[in-house]
Amino acid sequence: MTPAERNTQNNPERQFISEPFTYWRECDGHFLGYLNAYPDHWTQGDDLVDLKAQLLDLYHEFSKEDLPGIRKVGELVVA
Repeated sequence: MTPAERNTQNNPERQFISEPFTYWRECDGHFLGYLNAYPDHWTQGDDLVDLKAQLLDLYHEFSKEDLPGIRKVGELVVA
């Protein structure tokens, strides 16, 4: 299930969703980060706003379909 499907499965109407991401600032001032669901795919931005725009592009690309070779983080519920 893609992040988009996961976040809208209970309400098919368009809504705002959130997707967690991890980021940090490098010593040269650039910001690096990745979507937590796709930790192998880092991107960078000149500032935090630019980084968020780059992450949004990744989110839309990865949400299109189940792309081969894209590793994801899943969650297993154990009773």
